[in-house]
Amino acid sequence: MSFDIREKTETKPQRTLLVGIGLPGEKSRERDALLEELVDLVSNLGFGIIESRVVWTRELQAKYLCGIGKAAEVQALVGELQADCLVIDNMLSPSQQREWESLVGVPVKDREEVILDIFAQRARTREAVMQVDLARMQYALPRMVGMWQHLDRQRGGSGGGKGGGAAARGEGEKQIEVDRRLAHERIETIRRELEVVRRQRATQRKERTRRGIPTAAIVGYTNAGKSSLLNSLTDAGVLAQDILFATLDTTSRKIELPDGQPMVITDTVGFIRNLPHRLVEAFKSTMEEAVVADLLIHMVDASDAEAQRHYETTCSVLAELGVGDKPVILVCNKLDRLKEEERSEMLARLKFAAEDTPCVPMSVVRGEGMQELLAACVEALSHRVQTATYRIPQAEARLLAVMHRDGKVISAEYEGNDIIVRAILPREFAARIESYRER
Repeated sequence: MSFDIREKTETKPQRTLLVGIGLPGEKSRERDALLEELVDLVSNLGFGIIESRVVWTRELQAKYLCGIGKAAEVQALVGELQADCLVIDNMLSPSQQREWESLVGVPVKDREEVILDIFAQRARTREAVMQVDLARMQYALPRMVGMWQHLDRQRGGSGGGKGGGAAARGEGEKQIEVDRRLAHERIETIRRELEVVRRQRATQRKERTRRGIPTAAIVGYTNAGKSSLLNSLTDAGVLAQDILFATLDTTSRKIELPDGQPMVITDTVGFIRNLPHRLVEAFKSTMEEAVVADLLIHMVDASDAEAQRHYETTCSVLAELGVGDKPVILVCNKLDRLKEEERSEMLARLKFAAEDTPCVPMSVVRGEGMQELLAACVEALSHRVQTATYRIPQAEARLLAVMHRDGKVISAEYEGNDIIVRAILPREFAARIESYRER
């Protein structure tokens, strides 16, 4: 038997207990909100949830994260409710996860494993599958200890063999070494394949940059409406459902802004609080679209009570990716779900948090705010285009086709052997044909 995270199969637990460990200095409201979010995450996996509860600890403990007394309370609750799975809304170390499973006698998942499992369900393209495999491998690798210890117990330990070495080791220990080697090999293979994907993306972006076409990335908290916005703008046909992490793959489409200039707009994976760092690392090739974009369209579900917190979380992850200084348009989506007074209050809070960032109120499902968003894009990218008149010799008529492709031709008239063209062009392209510009 060889270790492969993709072969992992589990019967979905129907009696799952959710526990959030409240840490020192953590606010009660924030912990409750995180636990509510965990309920959504676990529900998306199809688990049956019987109860969710917060337990508070005065200080961090190495064994269970919380104290022994609080851990015993959770153990008793697992038995009382006859739970068949315990999900802890914190990041657990491999040793802490093993200690919890030994204590409660049922499988234990932490927040990171739940998110990884959801990503594994949602991945569709080869790239997304590879990225999820990489993250799950990295998560599982340090947890291999103990996976094969039952072989040693069954065979009575390590047995004989002079001088130790392979002959003196138990079956479980030897199997762990084999699985670790296979896992490391698989991790390196995935990394090499993802590097190829990154180079392919870089080539595509280089071509867009050469042509001077501006790019915008739609970013935001998961389930904010990013894919719905892309579909409304471009008829992209991207999966857009009211579920967490519906989109794990980037989709790019070209649109024409009201001033005539083209823009490539890209949907990206959604963020979440306490997003595992290994996922940020694994999805770098996907998130590079946000890193290199000329403009970020930051979508927020304004109908969510935690909208401001979601906005701040996304800003934090973007800063971690090194894109905190890009031009941003804040889109406050799903306002149709709020009453008028609630809408005004939420918009005021988000505008205050976003400071000088342009803010566009919107309801994508109703088509409200779409023109305002496009106008905001024009304003944000106005420095990238130039409107001018050009005298193009008919012998260079191919330039007219390029103008149509990369810009907006307002008019084209023939005058003798020349074509008089009035056009809105990306400045990079306009600079290359400056000699044809009418003075």
